[in-house]
Amino acid sequence: MAEKLVSFPEARARRARKKKCPVCGRPPLQANAPFCSKRCADEDLRRWLTGEYRIPTKELPADEPGEES
Repeated sequence: MAEKLVSFPEARARRARKKKCPVCGRPPLQANAPFCSKRCADEDLRRWLTGEYRIPTKELPADEPGEES
């Protein structure tokens, strides 16, 4: 069975339709991608700014005891 060739823009559009808003799970809108709305984009930013999202590291904060000055 031969596979149908799909153009790059069409394949990209298909992947975009399958993705969901990372905050609420609804389909994203083009104007707010990858979010479904400005509200969800703002909520994601708030989570980053308040420290809810963090990238784990093995470094100790500068004010932790046990770190040499």
